[in-house]
Amino acid sequence: MLIGAHVDYEDPLAEATARNADVVQFFLADPQGWKAPETRPDAEALRASAMEIFVHAPYVLNLASTNNRIRIPSRKLLAQHAAAAATVGARGLIVHGGHVNKGEDVAVGIDNWRKALQQAQDKGGLPTRVLIENTAGGDNACARRFDELARLWDAVGEFGVGFCLDTCHAHAGGEKLLDIVDRVKAITGRIDLVHANGSRDGFDSGRDRHDNLTVMNDEPGMIDPELVAAVVRAAGAPAVVETPGGVEGQSADIAYLRAHQ
Repeated sequence: MLIGAHVDYEDPLAEATARNADVVQFFLADPQGWKAPETRPDAEALRASAMEIFVHAPYVLNLASTNNRIRIPSRKLLAQHAAAAATVGARGLIVHGGHVNKGEDVAVGIDNWRKALQQAQDKGGLPTRVLIENTAGGDNACARRFDELARLWDAVGEFGVGFCLDTCHAHAGGEKLLDIVDRVKAITGRIDLVHANGSRDGFDSGRDRHDNLTVMNDEPGMIDPELVAAVVRAAGAPAVVETPGGVEGQSADIAYLRAHQ
């Protein structure tokens, strides 16, 4: 199993090495901003590395939005980050499923997803595969509950998208981890990456607060770590921990997952 971590984007290879990681994930720009990624001086080194590389799109990106001031810039940002991710040899660009506003029809958001990917295809396609990630909160989200995910996949599956399964998001979003891999694959046919995260909050809380798999600060998380390890085993895909604690915390989580494969 290839297991790694989400790290700071300044020097991801060094950060990955410090964690004894096989996989590294990072942002290419401010995750809360709309600026396009800059050319990375380590792009060649990243491409040449044996490390499996994934890039996470900024959180502000929302392809489902009904707000033109968000949806249209999101399409532009998607193209920019997909192009930049290709320059570092990324296997995938992780994009949150997005949402519409309270009182709006999620079906409109799903159609906006389809239009965004159709537009990208009409322009020659994206150079990095988009991996749609399930999200933790919001009754108007496109990828929190798996019934909505199924509707989304019916609309966008033809565009060659992949799927990123986040264990914290599933738990907080009200989807039990037991047999979750089978349930996801029945919808998407694939899992390309697992975000192997614990949760600081209870089941169906809607709160996206990641926790370590190993016990840090004597406060056990709300997810049995063996369930997370079981998801990684069943998925058969690379796994990334997006957990707190820096090198120490993430190294321990990576070691835990390796010991339970």
